[in-house]
Amino acid sequence: MAELPKIISVDDHIVEPANLWMDRLPAKYNDVGPRVIRGTMPEVTYVGGKLTIKEGGTGGPADFWHYEKLRRPLLRVDSAVGVPRDQVTMKGITFEDMRPGSYSQKERLEDMDVNHIDASLCFPTLPRFCGQTFAEAEDKELALLCVKAYNDYQVEEWCAGTNGRLVPLIIIPLWDAQLAADEVYRNAARGVHAVCFSELPNRLGLPSIHDPSNYWAPFFAACDETETVINMHIGSSSQMPSTSPDAPAAVGSSLTHINAELSMADWLFSGHFETYKNLKVAYSEGQIGWIPYLLHRMDVVWDENRGWGGVADKVPNPPSTYFPGHVYGCFFDDPEGLKLIDAIGEDNITYESDYPHSDSTWPKTKEIADAQMAHLSDEQRWKIVRGNAIKLFKLDLPA
Repeated sequence: MAELPKIISVDDHIVEPANLWMDRLPAKYNDVGPRVIRGTMPEVTYVGGKLTIKEGGTGGPADFWHYEKLRRPLLRVDSAVGVPRDQVTMKGITFEDMRPGSYSQKERLEDMDVNHIDASLCFPTLPRFCGQTFAEAEDKELALLCVKAYNDYQVEEWCAGTNGRLVPLIIIPLWDAQLAADEVYRNAARGVHAVCFSELPNRLGLPSIHDPSNYWAPFFAACDETETVINMHIGSSSQMPSTSPDAPAAVGSSLTHINAELSMADWLFSGHFETYKNLKVAYSEGQIGWIPYLLHRMDVVWDENRGWGGVADKVPNPPSTYFPGHVYGCFFDDPEGLKLIDAIGEDNITYESDYPHSDSTWPKTKEIADAQMAHLSDEQRWKIVRGNAIKLFKLDLPA
């Protein structure tokens, strides 16, 4: 077996530097734009898939993001790498408490080198996984400036000068599909091919992808035309699956893939892959073991029930036929899913390290990949950890 190729992680995260927005917004927004203020460590609980923050705690110092009425502390789970697992809790922390690679380009590249990672695609923290924070804001003029400022930072600072090792991933103004399309075009012109989106936008109070008025059409058309991949991270609906409001966090953490399943059913029965031939969607941190069954079940439903199922007119072919070339799974630890590689398709699987979150496999991502992919051919391993990502995101990196 050949040496495992250098990995391209298609799901990592950045904790935004404290000055990101203050350096880029007009001075008139200094008192309302996103900024960091040190306060007292809050009491934070996470039960039934819901995060609750109670200010005025009695602990030590914590850094808070302030934005309009939002007060959001930095949390240990935001930057958990290098911390003993039993110390990874929902407590507030400061930037000094974090591993610097969480927010600093130089140290991130160093931590990538330690972990056999060649390139990385990073989701935001304060904006949340698809920019929901700005969609919820009152001042939409400021919110749009915040979206653009974040994207400018991604392109001009975070990823700049890294020879393609840090790959820009932008957010959009979710509250206006035409503005979202404009932002896709603006960034595609400077070489960006990845955008965040919600797995289930209706849960954000937005139209679903089935909207009869085609609310998302400008955005989808822009992604199709520019070959910009729509990336949907688990939790990008602002809701994590759980069984009950009083279930411990471990229950929901075991079920995170469910949102990806729900979303893929939406997309394969939406008809959008008939309309937009170049459109591609990727499920970040969704794992892959569930994919074969869902494809089979959807085909059965399409074959036996499409007469009353509401899809006969827009999905003329079995749903599974739209999966190759349009839908991509991503995993960090799924040995059972890898046993089903023939049913999933080796060209539709990508890999991740989830740095610096609590699920991250850093600094042992290569060791885990070697162990879980030992039964695969060299070509299959190359596709999963590198080749598919290069093709999907049009990366200017050695094959």
